[in-house]
Amino acid sequence: MILKNITLPLRSAVFLLSLFCFFNGCRSKTSKDEAQISVVKKKNDHPEKTRIDHAKGFTIAYFDHFKIVNIISPFEKTADTTKYLLLERGTKKPAGYQDYQVIEIPIRNLVAMSSMHVGLLGFLDSYDILSGLGNLQYVYAPEVKKLIQEGKITEVGKDQGLNEEKLVTMHPDLIMTMGSPGAGMDHYQLLAEAGIPVMINSEWVETSPLARAEWVKLLAALLNKEELVNKKFSVLEKEYETLADLAKTSGTKPQVISGLNTKDAWFLPSGDSYMAQFFRDAGADYHWSTLKASGSLSLSFETVYPVALQADYWMNVGFNSKDTKKDILAMDSRYSDFQSYKTGQMYSYNNRVNDKGSNDFFESGNINPQTVLADLIKIFHPELLPEHELVYYKKIK
Repeated sequence: MILKNITLPLRSAVFLLSLFCFFNGCRSKTSKDEAQISVVKKKNDHPEKTRIDHAKGFTIAYFDHFKIVNIISPFEKTADTTKYLLLERGTKKPAGYQDYQVIEIPIRNLVAMSSMHVGLLGFLDSYDILSGLGNLQYVYAPEVKKLIQEGKITEVGKDQGLNEEKLVTMHPDLIMTMGSPGAGMDHYQLLAEAGIPVMINSEWVETSPLARAEWVKLLAALLNKEELVNKKFSVLEKEYETLADLAKTSGTKPQVISGLNTKDAWFLPSGDSYMAQFFRDAGADYHWSTLKASGSLSLSFETVYPVALQADYWMNVGFNSKDTKKDILAMDSRYSDFQSYKTGQMYSYNNRVNDKGSNDFFESGNINPQTVLADLIKIFHPELLPEHELVYYKKIK
């Protein structure tokens, strides 16, 4: 039964939102090339295709011996698209795609500039193709840590730097990086000249948990693992939707707040963020659920205070796995006024953190939204999932 399976151990791994670098790509435009492309006849030579139902940041189209991937920049006011031609290894490049980066597939080795991408590899049972990481410290997956200890994964960047000389020597089939505002394609000129493709992966800007998880289909297209991803994603999607429907059966909607006040601002999820969607799907009442914003909301303590006084649950509290109620109160004595502080209904997503500080919530949690949702439902409506034990979340004591 679906609900009994959601607490099984997870295989994947964490996040470091290190916006190391971003490849801005080519602007989409009407051109002779695109006119040529429009007459290319689609064929059904791929035994299995995948379809994008939730993610807004990329598209995949299937042709004879190649695939076309478009990744849409979420940071520009006008549409800005990076275009890729995924060419089956050993086949001839089709005419009319001069503006496309070519990636031979299936890729055999990958450099990932964020440990968030490690979770995608774990979902597809493909840790073995990982040859480099931006930073070796922030990885949770035991399988990947073992590969690091064996010297099979190289560190290629740290502190927002990038060792281009090392990358040219390694010459991976692909470098997967994260999009960020203001970065440009010139940053990767040396790699482009060396014939090393760079692909943007911006799943972290998607506005729903299922949309973020669906970026695993992009990696599946690079690995020709559409059959596997369709099967596994369908399972998690159905589990997530079943849980969301279950939460709707509750007669109550507890009020929640999120995060902490830091210096002069309290950063909270905007109404169109994936975390706000988690709260809605888990049957909670989030005060700022209808307030849209680009990125997080930045509010004053005084603005949050009256809402926090009455909130039933205080979520995503604390900065590390060892934080206690006493530690939180030491940050600001006014926290003791909150109802959630008085009742002890305070939770962090730091239940799976290793000795290096790597948090599995940002790795495997990214591609296991059904398990995160089960945790939240267990917290807000424990009677609905009496047998579920928290996986990513923990109560702060």
